[in-house]
Amino acid sequence: MRKVEEVLRLKWGAGRSAREIARVLGIGRTTVSEYLERAEAAGLSWPLPEGLSAGELERRLFKPGGRPAERGLVEPDFEVVHRELRRKGVTLFLLWQEYRERHPEGYSYSQVCARYSVWKGRVDVVMRQSHRAGEKLFVDDAGQTAAVIDPGSGELRTAQIFVAVLGASSDTYAEATWTQTLPDWIGAQVRTLAFLGGCPEIIVPDNLKSAVSKAHRYEPDLNPTYQDFATHYGVAVIPARVRKPRDKAKAEAGVLLVERWILARLRHQEFFSLAELNGAIAAHLQVLNTRPSRSSTARA
Repeated sequence: MRKVEEVLRLKWGAGRSAREIARVLGIGRTTVSEYLERAEAAGLSWPLPEGLSAGELERRLFKPGGRPAERGLVEPDFEVVHRELRRKGVTLFLLWQEYRERHPEGYSYSQVCARYSVWKGRVDVVMRQSHRAGEKLFVDDAGQTAAVIDPGSGELRTAQIFVAVLGASSDTYAEATWTQTLPDWIGAQVRTLAFLGGCPEIIVPDNLKSAVSKAHRYEPDLNPTYQDFATHYGVAVIPARVRKPRDKAKAEAGVLLVERWILARLRHQEFFSLAELNGAIAAHLQVLNTRPSRSSTARA
């Protein structure tokens, strides 16, 4: 019942679309729609009633005959259609036949062809991404690392650099961590939210193992601990799609800025602890986030 609860939270609590919810939770959009219809039919809202157990929730949603009647014709999931058509031997006519087996009263073949053509035309258009204030936070680890000297042995130890960038304002946070493992990954994002003084609606990570337990081009599975983090802070985590660089362009631009504005300026300094390195990064962050942008300089 956990995924059902997450569907209700993300839809009714966070206002996310069915497509976004499907990507976050690794389920189909039709499944998301079914869960929402069942919950509405059961008279539920978010937050769920206090004390409602998983068993009682299941009985309310999935009692015999509990599925609400479909409102009008059910449209095929064209994201799935588009993916299936890449397989050898799969045709749109075959997918339509399978669709009609599930929905005998559904659209005709010609209607499905026309609707798929319209859908494909929309998704194939490349548009400039626009970001609403407070909507998205892009997070990533920089490829560049920093050296920390062990004061006892003199041995060099490598620190990873975590970077987070707000989509609308481009405000940036960076810190050094010893690893890219789950504890450091979650801890860095907790400190990011404290630095920003609030939570975005969506966090967009890459498909690294600390974020995604099972990578998938369309429906990755989040690491359970990362999902708990998202639930605790009331945010939706939507990983960037595999081999879709535009999804994480903001993060890559932020990484580049941190490397040029901070790490390059620290290249001649020696650090003997992680705290000392992060103190230097924090000082340069203030300069990075208050620098005049090119557009404001041009207007002046």
